[in-house]
Amino acid sequence: MHRLSNSTQHYAWGSPVAIPELLGTPPEGGPVAELWVGAHPSAPSRALVDSADVGLDALISADPDHALGADVVARFGPALPYLLKIIAADRPLSLQVHPHLERARSGFAEEEAAGVPIGAPHRNFRDCNHKPELVYALTPFEALCGFRAPRRAAELLVDLGAPLSTALHQILVADPSAQGIRSAFTRLLDPASRPSRTEVDEVVAACARRLADGSPSPRADRNVVLLAEAHPGDPGVVTSLLLNPVSLQPGEAMFVPAGGVHAYLRGVAVEVMANSDNVLRAGLTGKHVDVDELLANVDYVAAPPIRIAPEIFHGATRVYFAPVDDFELSITAVDGDAAHPLPGHGPRLLLCVDGEVVVSSQFDGAEKLRRGESVFVPASEGALEAHGHGTLVQADVP
Repeated sequence: MHRLSNSTQHYAWGSPVAIPELLGTPPEGGPVAELWVGAHPSAPSRALVDSADVGLDALISADPDHALGADVVARFGPALPYLLKIIAADRPLSLQVHPHLERARSGFAEEEAAGVPIGAPHRNFRDCNHKPELVYALTPFEALCGFRAPRRAAELLVDLGAPLSTALHQILVADPSAQGIRSAFTRLLDPASRPSRTEVDEVVAACARRLADGSPSPRADRNVVLLAEAHPGDPGVVTSLLLNPVSLQPGEAMFVPAGGVHAYLRGVAVEVMANSDNVLRAGLTGKHVDVDELLANVDYVAAPPIRIAPEIFHGATRVYFAPVDDFELSITAVDGDAAHPLPGHGPRLLLCVDGEVVVSSQFDGAEKLRRGESVFVPASEGALEAHGHGTLVQADVP
């Protein structure tokens, strides 16, 4: 097992206190949005190896079969197939989608051929991987994810009385299908048809009035007002009326597939995802926006959010199986000296999010993890057990 030190990301929407509290460090004064635990080349964790500090990506590439196991190398190549994060949002994130694997590969190749630097702010594809992700709430967590049924979206728009909401309502009534959703979504975001700030503000004002009068859809109207406060005049504010609102309580999880449009609004959560940093944005952000690329990658089929119910493993562990091959997530809560077996095999990332947990491997002794501490467990270490008083997050490969 290798102890890790991990990178933080300081995006404007982050919480100034949540991740420092997890790590037991003083607040820095500015927002700390994400903690990255993994081997993505953009911000690899640092591993302690024989008293030397090395990048986890370099550690794995030096002996992939030892670190990952022959099966994982055969399936995914000589790199860790997933990335583990803590996300701490005080303000809404961007309206975004993650590309499917085929588009990630072709888009990455196109930008490489064009000579766009990997770190360029206007680059869309920072790697050639897809990015499905699973979100596990540590606090109450609010999000928008996937499209509402067209008829339900039309109902939300019908009585607002603003010219823009009326136009969107007419689109959805004329074609209550995925194509109608696509037309309405494109109407809001495409540079050729996107509404003016005045048109957006009229919808926001109508939602605020409806909310004050006793709205039949208070969560939808509150989200419009919230997004408008963070991003005034942005057409992405109005897209929220087309999207499913999601509320996760601590211990609940949601899966976001590649192609699934989403925006996280507030809360602290664990994220595990395919090992990628590809994000296509269309609004609600100060970062690079590429509306055409996002619109080309969105899945427009209306569907409810994909909530993942856990399976119980040996009493102490809840395992969240995502419908992808790249990762799975487990949460183990221990309270005593009795050893509890941990699920999974292959390369594993372990992060303590509460208390103190001792992790023992089949071949390499034990490590005590306090809140905020993490380790990488190579595939060669075999089975794991845990005891102590705390909660342990584990990411591994199915």
